[in-house]
Amino acid sequence: MDEVLETIAARRLVPVVKIENSRDAVPLGRALLDGGLPIAEITFRTAAAEGAIQAMTTELPDLLVGAGTVLTVDQVESAVKAGARFMVAPGFNPTVVDYCLAHNIPVVPGINNPSQIERALERQLKVVKFFPAEASGGLPFLKAVAAPYGDMLFMPTGGINQQNLLDYLAFPRVVACGGSWMVDTGLISAGNFAEITRRSREAVAAISDEFGQA
Repeated sequence: MDEVLETIAARRLVPVVKIENSRDAVPLGRALLDGGLPIAEITFRTAAAEGAIQAMTTELPDLLVGAGTVLTVDQVESAVKAGARFMVAPGFNPTVVDYCLAHNIPVVPGINNPSQIERALERQLKVVKFFPAEASGGLPFLKAVAAPYGDMLFMPTGGINQQNLLDYLAFPRVVACGGSWMVDTGLISAGNFAEITRRSREAVAAISDEFGQA
């Protein structure tokens, strides 16, 4: 597994961030670091994404920053230029995935059916994003669809929260989960970074208590 993905696997949780203003990026990153969760996936759902990635990677070298909701090669290029170290996509776009692989950029494409998993296997990917996790059938569906593909690992995202996080992480084929409850957009916009730190600490503590890591 790639070094970046190994770091994600060690932490077990990836904060999925939708940020409206890049000026909030550094305070947000500090809040995550203070909460013991030194990872941020900045989604390309807003115009602030590229600026936020650049601010975080420049000011907070201890934070592992990636780009999410990556839909095009142009977005991959922009994210890498800004300092992103991994890409996460909602679906399996062969053009985006193949570009990342050709340029040695860690990429976690989205899947929610066997055919997409087989596309990933064809490219020798080790980790895929199960998305949208809860809407696609949740943990029971993931266990069923994962069964024939013994070497594939999954990062469920979409509907993951403090209540179901540990259930997903208990499935050995889940390497990490993506979640946004600890980095709620309203908290970011309101500047309530203390609550982000509190929620992050709570999640990290729950993972550590259950699995002895994170």
